[in-house]
Amino acid sequence: MDSNRLSSSERLMMAAIDLIAEKGYNGVTTQEIAAAAGLSEKTLFRQFGSKRNLLESAFDRFHYTEEMTKLFAERLVWDLRADLLLVSRTYHELMNRNRKMIWISIKDEGQLPGFRERTQKHPRQLLTWLTNYFAEMGKRGKMVRTNPEAQATAFMMMNFGAFMNNLDGPDNFSGVSLEALIAESVEIFARALTP
Repeated sequence: MDSNRLSSSERLMMAAIDLIAEKGYNGVTTQEIAAAAGLSEKTLFRQFGSKRNLLESAFDRFHYTEEMTKLFAERLVWDLRADLLLVSRTYHELMNRNRKMIWISIKDEGQLPGFRERTQKHPRQLLTWLTNYFAEMGKRGKMVRTNPEAQATAFMMMNFGAFMNNLDGPDNFSGVSLEALIAESVEIFARALTP
């Protein structure tokens, strides 16, 4: 993101994500966040009220829901392979872009009671979209009739597992690239569900 185009709120959110990912939630002060954003601490409190509100706002603003909403509303072509490739590639692009936020939600869970539950709204929304997609594909006769929610969950867990495997570095399974994993996984998934 071009920092010259960011609003003061977005600059504060980005600074909070960067610093908290590096130092932990309790390891960074609101004064440090404001200074990293080139703003005053007073501005931070005026806009967000607290460090916790700032971090929650950052997660809501920069997570993948907005882009995935657009994908499911406008970019599906109702071809199982093509759509699942699009969803997988987009998911990994967004999750990798947001890896600092994911790291914060995992690493600082004990310091942020209830925060992880709040961050689950994004995956729950993706599960709903995928479930609805699989149900519609079944109705259209483009996918075997099965349990759409179970298929959506399996597809999400496959992608989330691949992301988590690479969260601390891309070399855990260096013999297979992420793109190759996505392509092969989608091919197996689509082949199994195509009538």
